[in-house]
Amino acid sequence: MIRAFLKKVGLLPNKSTTSSGPLSHQGPVIIPRSEHGISRTGISENALKVLYRLHKHGFGAYLVGGGVRDLLLGLHPKDFDVVTDATPDEVRRVFRNCRLIGRRFRLAHVFFGSDIVEVATFRGKMDEPSDDISHSDKGMILRDNVYGNIAQDVWRRDFTINALYYNIADFSIVDYTGGYADIKAKRMRMIGQPHERYREDPVRMLRAVRFACKVGFELPKELVQPMIEMKELIGHVSAARLFEEMMKMFHSGAAHDVYEHLLRNELFGELFPVTNECLQQPSYPTHELLKIVFENTDKRIKEQKPVTPSFIVAALLWHPICVRAEQYMKDGMTFFPARMLAIEDMIRAQAKRISIPKRIVQGARDIWLLQMRLVRRHGKKVQLLMTEARFRAAFDFLEIRAKSGEPVQDLATWWKEYIEGDNEIRRNLIKSLGQKKTRRPRRKKSDTQHD
Repeated sequence: MIRAFLKKVGLLPNKSTTSSGPLSHQGPVIIPRSEHGISRTGISENALKVLYRLHKHGFGAYLVGGGVRDLLLGLHPKDFDVVTDATPDEVRRVFRNCRLIGRRFRLAHVFFGSDIVEVATFRGKMDEPSDDISHSDKGMILRDNVYGNIAQDVWRRDFTINALYYNIADFSIVDYTGGYADIKAKRMRMIGQPHERYREDPVRMLRAVRFACKVGFELPKELVQPMIEMKELIGHVSAARLFEEMMKMFHSGAAHDVYEHLLRNELFGELFPVTNECLQQPSYPTHELLKIVFENTDKRIKEQKPVTPSFIVAALLWHPICVRAEQYMKDGMTFFPARMLAIEDMIRAQAKRISIPKRIVQGARDIWLLQMRLVRRHGKKVQLLMTEARFRAAFDFLEIRAKSGEPVQDLATWWKEYIEGDNEIRRNLIKSLGQKKTRRPRRKKSDTQHD
């Protein structure tokens, strides 16, 4: 029965290579439900609905990628990707709550309220030129809508640990590449030659870092060395796509490890060039600031607390803003206009590499502007400042600046005592600044004044 099903969906002998050498199979290894630890209770209800309905309509339906990998590792994935032999148009006919997206890869998004289940069609071979596939002059894949079967799709994936298929028909795992054994051995391997695969899609360099850090695997030399050699290809990826990958990396729960790997493998400067310049200068504790921010982000994600992308952007560009403002001030500009101009300069400079949405930029801008306002503690203005929407984020940022080594510890301590104090403590803190409210002297009428 299983043999007949596998034949129907195209499970044929295949040959390929991984980053560790040639790989050959006489068909896939099928790991039955009794021999792996994936339970449907760990899969989202909406992903199961999509799988079951596709199967009911006669299509092959599988979970693939990070969701399968993470379930095997005992993690709790939030995203589940579905792959099928149904074309995007066929998926849309099955699901009324579906929208087709993408030009580079045509995908179906099935909506369940705010939850989206992404459905991809098996990709086919790239051996022959086609209007459905194209490359840039750098070898990057620009469009890839050649459809195939599971036996062809698997070799188009990037890493063996992401090339495992959970089959809803019998709850087995289909493994062509040895990915199941690699997960058990905590081993990262690429399907195909790293130089070629990175050239096809430079984002794979960032994905390699993210996956390794998220699951705690070591990045082998055969994956790292080509990154260093080909890092400039990152600059050819669209700014919008790099933003998506940035969010995944820094919200993965392993942001600090990702940051350290990006630095070590010379990729950080390709993503954040102005920040990387500050890391080379001793005038500001940029590395320490980012280290604290990313560690705090990981802690909040582990505790299932919300994280704010604006806060991360604020940290990444803060010291570049300070450096640029100092340059303007040396040219004779006063502090506030210099800082304002520097903020706009750095936002534009970063946007050339990563396209950050306006709402996130505005949140970061509010945090930067409040750093200046936190210095000015004048009577009632202190209380008004605490009503600002971004006040708490700005104060947290001030505390991190102090911890990183910036000379703002006294200011951070004052604000902490004010926030936590009662009315009497707050009055005394204002008085401790030695700022007396000055009144303009009343003008006296002169004895000689005439009507």
